[in-house]
Formats: sequence, C-alpha cells, structure tokens
Amino acid sequence: MGFLCSLDVRISGSTVRVSTWLTKILVGFAFVMAVAHGQVRYSIPEEMNKGSVVGNIVQDLGLDVKTLKSGRARIFTEDSREYIGLNVDKGTLIVRERIDREELCAQVSPCSIHFQIILDNPAELHRIDVEIQDINDHAPAFDRKEISIEIIESIVSGSRFSLGSAHDPDVGLNTLQRYTLNPTDHFMLKELSRNDGSKYVEMVLKTPLDRELQEEHVLILTAFDGGTPQKSGTVKITVTVIDTNDNSPVFSQPIYRVSLSENIPKDSLVVKVSATDKDKGSNSDVIYSFSQSTGKEAIELFNINSDTGEITVKGVLDFEKSKQYEFNVEAIDEGGQTDTSKVLIDIIDVNDNSPVISVISFSNPIPEDSNPETVVAMLNIKDIDSGINGQIKCAVNSDLPFRIKSKTLNFYNLVTKRILDREMFSEYNITITATDEGSPSLSTNKTLRLKISDVNDNAPVFQRHSYTAYVMENNSPGVSIFAVTATDRDSGNNARISYFLEDLSVNGVSASSHISVNAESGEILAIRSFDFEQTKEFNIRVKAQDGGNPPLSSNVSVKIIIQDQNDNAPQILYPVQTGGSVVAEMVPRSADVGYLVTKVVAVDVDSGQNAWLSYKLHKPTDRALFEVGLQNGEIRTVRQVTDKDAVKQKLTVVVEDNGQPSRSATVSVNVVVADTFPEVLSEFTDFTHDKQYNDNLTFYLVLALAVVSFLFIVSIIAILSVKCYRWRRERMFYKSGTNLPVIPYYPPLYADVGGTGTLQHMYNYETYRTSDSRKSNLKYARPPTESIISLDSSGTQTLTCAQRLKSYDESDQVRPTTSNNYTQHGHSF
Repeated sequence: MGFLCSLDVRISGSTVRVSTWLTKILVGFAFVMAVAHGQVRYSIPEEMNKGSVVGNIVQDLGLDVKTLKSGRARIFTEDSREYIGLNVDKGTLIVRERIDREELCAQVSPCSIHFQIILDNPAELHRIDVEIQDINDHAPAFDRKEISIEIIESIVSGSRFSLGSAHDPDVGLNTLQRYTLNPTDHFMLKELSRNDGSKYVEMVLKTPLDRELQEEHVLILTAFDGGTPQKSGTVKITVTVIDTNDNSPVFSQPIYRVSLSENIPKDSLVVKVSATDKDKGSNSDVIYSFSQSTGKEAIELFNINSDTGEITVKGVLDFEKSKQYEFNVEAIDEGGQTDTSKVLIDIIDVNDNSPVISVISFSNPIPEDSNPETVVAMLNIKDIDSGINGQIKCAVNSDLPFRIKSKTLNFYNLVTKRILDREMFSEYNITITATDEGSPSLSTNKTLRLKISDVNDNAPVFQRHSYTAYVMENNSPGVSIFAVTATDRDSGNNARISYFLEDLSVNGVSASSHISVNAESGEILAIRSFDFEQTKEFNIRVKAQDGGNPPLSSNVSVKIIIQDQNDNAPQILYPVQTGGSVVAEMVPRSADVGYLVTKVVAVDVDSGQNAWLSYKLHKPTDRALFEVGLQNGEIRTVRQVTDKDAVKQKLTVVVEDNGQPSRSATVSVNVVVADTFPEVLSEFTDFTHDKQYNDNLTFYLVLALAVVSFLFIVSIIAILSVKCYRWRRERMFYKSGTNLPVIPYYPPLYADVGGTGTLQHMYNYETYRTSDSRKSNLKYARPPTESIISLDSSGTQTLTCAQRLKSYDESDQVRPTTSNNYTQHGHSF
C-alpha cells in the first residue's frame, strides 16, 4: 500500500494536496478505491495509568465501530514500543504502556508520539499525533549531597564561593526556577546564568566570621521548581571557620535541659555537656566536673565523664519520688579558667504503677428486691502515675447485674443494673477491674463477694397439683394416711413452711373432725376410724404457708379413698329365720334330677372380693340327695327321690365371703319329701320342739290357712294398687310431654347403722317361679307365704293355698328361678 502514502489530508484545516502521479494511478486503475488519510492530534499528561482513554477516534475521524472491525483496524508505529493501543470494540485509543516524558523526549519540547491507524477493505491510513504533556514528577536535585567549605575568620566581607547548580529534567514551569539559602546571618546568595540559559549560584560573605563565636556554619541551599505542587531539592553546606586560640572555655549552653524516662537503665547517656575554648592546643583542653553546690542525691544518681562531658545514669530514677533534678557542672581548662552551666533533668513518667482499689463502703448482703441503681459499694481507685498513665477506666463483667458509676475524681460507686433474684443467684463474685490508659496498660482486679438476702417473693409450691391417698377402713385414730410436701425457693423463715387443713365439709361434717395435718411435716393423720360402708372417699384441701411477712401460701387438693376391709359377715336374706316358726320346703317324690328346691339368698355389704359369696352344705342329712350351687345358692336334687329317703330333711347351708380372713353365716333349710299334703302334716310334728302343741295341730293349721289367705288377698290388693299408681304416674309423664330417661333402680347400700356391721331386719321378698327349672320362661309369681309352710310354736299347721297344691299336682317340678326381688323399707330389690 506504499503508493497511498503521498496523500496528505489534515483534519485540522490544512490544505489538501493530491499528487499528480497518484491521480493518474487512480484513473488508470478504476477498481482501486480511493483512500484518504487525515491527521488527529491528542494531548495527554505523562504517567497516565494503563487503560486510560486517550481519545475516541470513531468520533474524531468520522468512522464507526463496524468499519473498524470490518477493516481490521490496527496501529502501526515506526518505533518498536507501542505506548498507545486501539480498542476496536469501543473505537477508543487507550494507554497501553507507561509513558515517561523525560525518558521519551528528555528536554525536547513539545514531546509527541506519532503512529498510524491502518484499515483494510478499503485501505485507509490515519496519522495520529499524541502530545505528551509534562507533569511535575521530578524535584530539583544537586550533584552532591553536602558541600564543605573552610574559611579563615579573617577573610573580608564580599568574598564569593561557587556552589554549582541543581538539575531538573522537567520542562517549562516544572523545571528549576529559583534558589534560597538558609540561614542568611553571614552569607547571601547570588544567582547567575550561563550562555545556554541554565542558572547557577554563588555564596557571598556578608559579615566577618568569628571562630570563637561559631566555628562551623551549616547552611541549607534549596532549589525550587515552578510546578504545582512545588517541589524542591536541598544540599547541606558546611562552613568551617579557622581561628586562633585566645579565649577561655565557654559552655555551649548555659542550661542543659533533658527529659529522661524513669525506667532508663543504668549507664545510659543523659546529656553531654560541652564547653569550648577559643584557644587552640593545650589551652583549649577542658576538664568537666560537678559543681561544689551539687547535692548529694544528684551525685548518687548521676555521673559525669571528666574528659567528654557525658553525664550518665548511676542510680535508679523514680518519677514518683522526684520529677526533676537540677545541678551545675564546671568546665576548667589548663590555665585554670572556668565556666559553669546548669543541667535540668525532667523525669518522664512511665506506666510502672498499677491502679490501687480501696473499698470505702460495702453493703453486704443486699436484699434481692433492691431497686436499680442501688449503691452496693463505694470505691477509691487511684494510680500514682501521672498524665495518661494515671487515667483510669473501671468496669465489671458485663454479664453481671452490676455496673461502675463514676462519682467524682478517683471515687466510684458499684451499683445494681436491675432487680436481683436470690433464687437464681444467691451470691455474686464481682470482679472490679481498674485499667489505666498507659501503653502498655496496667490493671488491677478486686473481687467482692456479695450475698443476696432473701425477700419473701415465692409462694410454697407443691410437687403435684393434687394428691390421692388411700386408707384402710376401721383404721386406728391417729394413723398416718399421707404426707404432702411443698417447697419454697426462698430461704430462712421465708422458706419455713407450715401446713394447715382448710375447713371443708365432708358429708356435712367439718373436715377437721375426720382429718388433721401436722403443721411441720405436712403429714395427714386420721382423727377417727373410717367405715367404707358409710364413706368411700372424700376430698380435703391442705394449705402450705411460709413464714414470710407478709406470708405467702398455696393450696393442694387431697383425695382420700377409703379402702374396704372384710369387716361384715354375709347376711341371709332368704330363707328368713324366725324364732317362733319353722320354715320348710316341700319336694315331691316324683321330682326329677336337678329339681330346684329353693334358693338361699345372701348379701355382703363389703365390696370387691370381700363381697364375693360362695355356698356349700354343712353336714347334710343325706349328701347324695341334695346339693347347693357354689355361686348362686340354689338347692337342687342330685338324684331321684326313693322310698328309702327320709321324709324330713334338714340342710345347713354355709355362706362364706372371699375376704382375708373370710367371714361366714349359716342358715338351716327344712325340706319335706312328700307327694300329698296330709303326708306333709304328719311329718311337721317332728320339726316342733314343744310336745304340748300336738293336740291342737288342726286348729293351728286352719288358722294358718286363714292367715295365709288373708295375706294373699292383701297382697293382691297391694299389687293392683301399685300397678294403678304406676300407670297413673306414667300417664302424667306422657301428658307433660317430657322425655324422661329410664333410670334403673339399684339396691341401696346395706350400711351398718348401728356400727356393728349387721343389716336391718325388715325385709319383704317376692320370688318368681317357672314351670321348668331348666327354662327361663316366667310362669307366675307368688308371695313368700305361698312357697313355704310356716309352723308356729304351738304346732298348728298353716296350709298353703290351693293354687300351690294344684301346681304341685299339675307339675312335679316347680322350682324358683335365680331371679328374686327384695324389698327393704318399701324399696324393690
């Protein structure tokens, strides 16, 4: 593409020149696209960061990003280093490499970088100039770091001494602009220029020098550039004055003031005093010593070297004992001439003392209900160090309910942060930490053991919400039933619990008549003997009260269950035993095996297994003819009746409960084996015990029949009356329109009213019989007088009703069922 290089277009407004030969080539080769290239100039400061944007060539050259990409735009530079790069995606020029103007162009100004941007298809070339502007990144510098000049004190004013010049690689205002000299007591500065425009300076003596006054002069020559910010370079100028020996020794300072740390080790240099003698040779040699007025303490703590004048530490310094030491030193030359100077040594405090905690007041113990900000202890905390080393910070553990409150200087209060709870923490180990502000800081700990006194803020608490206790009936008065226990989280009298029985009603009687509670132990005692048949259970309430002021209390319910004891023997309900008559059951000779003769009915007012009854025969007349049911008490035949069997049979039935030990009752049942009533009558005389009634037997039988008939009629009337009454009552319920539930009637408890464990003796019985003992079909019912033959003491026989005899004739197996209804005091059982 070299033939395009003669095309020169300046975007900045310069003329466009097109060579004649290029025009001819373009005309000759029509298929070659004409390419114009322009020149763009950018200006950037040196030392820009890599990646910094120089300019946007897309905007400045009127191109677009697609053209750059399609033309494979790239940078061509004649130099081997590419300081500027092209970002084709954004169309920007970026700094690719660090640019140092001084390295690139030295003192040449302006300094520029030239390169070309080349595109293909169509081929284009654009010249880019990037001017690198100087920044003030260099300070003026001298060739030498120190300049030494010796001057005789007799030299005249106006003498000149060349100092050379400084160099600054920057250009323009950023390069070297001016010089200053300091101090200017004896010398002044004069600036000169060379032919090439560079500046240099000379030092001119203003006033004469005196070696005795100042043997050496140290000056500072400073060169400044004009950049922003301004930079400078310095060189030290040492002027040595050469003099003669004609003076006495003189201390360099009338007062030497130094500061020492109190922990400075022994033999450390404190200060070096120096006395000069304007003379030379042996007359200028000086010997140093403490003055006669120096105190003993300073001599013990410090030492002075007679040759060098160095004062060193001899003893141990303590800021807390003395904060400053003052003494005089003398300088004596060989001629005996002296000079005196004062040395002031200030002792700098070192943090070598820990804070000291003193307890002024301590309230121990404090009540747990103390309000927040209650003062627990008053403290005095001090540190004998000074300044920041004596400043103290005081604190306690943040997890404790206490804090330190500053009262006045060095006085602190330990106060509570919140309400305390003795039940959670009965005492605290409070560690108070005092720390000074020194570096490194020192601290002191003080532990206070604070006890929390109890306040009655907790009521007694029972282990359970309610209790159940068991006691066997017939207990001895004063027996222990149960013990309740309550706990109180308080202490002392506030936790001393007393137990009381709340006065409740038990079966209409005060609970205190049944139960007492031991006030100290909570033991529940029975005052009286209990009877399960009267009371099965009852509830009491026990109150636990602490000894606080005011006292706090809580209640608990105790359910006392009376356990049954086998203290009641079975009671025979049927057959009824009377002292004036003999009861007999009749068994026809034609009775089948299993014929139900009668049923012994008994009850036991105990409960559980104590009321489980069993029946058995005791020495029967003929064991092979009858047997009794073990559980139901039914007396049945075990075989057919024979002619050999005695007409009169007397059975003794023993009823025994299942208690431990068991109790029992006996009943005698008289059985007559006969088919006809006269045959029965002939045998009844044997059941009587008084022979005087044999002659009047017929009279008593007729009387008994009349009585039975009368009772039968009365019974019928009573049954009908009851039926009518129940019918009317049901009618009334139906009319009322209420749906009343059917309430089954259960026999009432058989309570031993007299306290002897026996039953009431007024009972009426109804027995239901069936035609067949092996069937459960109900045939008819009759009163007890229809099923027995009663003989009074006179031997007169009372005959059974005709219906019963007829029933015996019709069926040889009339047996009572196991179901019986009993009536006690007018109630149906």
